[in-house]
Amino acid sequence: MDSFTFTQPTTVDQAIQAAAKSATAQQGAQIRFIAGGTTLVDLMKLNIERPHEIVDINILPLDRVEPSPDGGLIIGALARNSDVAHHPIVLRDYPVLSQALLSGASPQLRNMATTGGNLLQRTRCVYFRDTAHACNKREPGTGCSAIGGHNRMLAILGTSKDCIATNPSDQNVALTALEATIQIQGPHGKRSIPIHDFYLVPGSTPNRENVLEPGEIITSVTLPPPIAGANFTYLKLRDRAAYEFALASAAIVMQVSGGKIQHIRVALGA
Repeated sequence: MDSFTFTQPTTVDQAIQAAAKSATAQQGAQIRFIAGGTTLVDLMKLNIERPHEIVDINILPLDRVEPSPDGGLIIGALARNSDVAHHPIVLRDYPVLSQALLSGASPQLRNMATTGGNLLQRTRCVYFRDTAHACNKREPGTGCSAIGGHNRMLAILGTSKDCIATNPSDQNVALTALEATIQIQGPHGKRSIPIHDFYLVPGSTPNRENVLEPGEIITSVTLPPPIAGANFTYLKLRDRAAYEFALASAAIVMQVSGGKIQHIRVALGA
């Protein structure tokens, strides 16, 4: 692992200023935020991520889960997955999110992992995580070893000739079905991005996974007001019952009235 410097800002603006010095917020970023560290530390050990500076954002006041003025819910980017999964409002109004979070990882990891970090979780494609193999996501232009290799757990939808990697998150599938909006703050101010616009299809640039620009930080995720009488389900198919990534997953939010579907959202994952 390369040497790096470690900084600990006390405000969101200080964190933004530190990260804005990087040329990119995507693969190869020289400055990375760290919170739970459950993805970043692993990738640094594997020599996939090699930042020169790590910005510890754990002190920032971004860990609250609270109702929004419109009757929805605001989930801070630093809210731990276990806290969100067991929050009474989530359990009452958005149970599909709780189901998704509790189906992923282990209790120890859920106690560390954050909402924002989960949104930015990197693929578990074995070729991305092994520098001995070609990977366009890790090194653009080198090829995709997964297309002709071991790809049983990789994508069949939303792919390109350059990449068939999947987003491994359970949380993100549920947030998509719930029509979440991601709140971002950066050098040029604040912006709100619907989750379906936050991620980018691989195309010819699979190294660019989302719309984040240098210096931008996720501050929260907002959920719209709950749909009265809706039913929720998160289905995850996997090789074993615990601590395993999905072969396929689906989050469903559906409201039925008078024998007719009034509202339905289905999000597919893995």
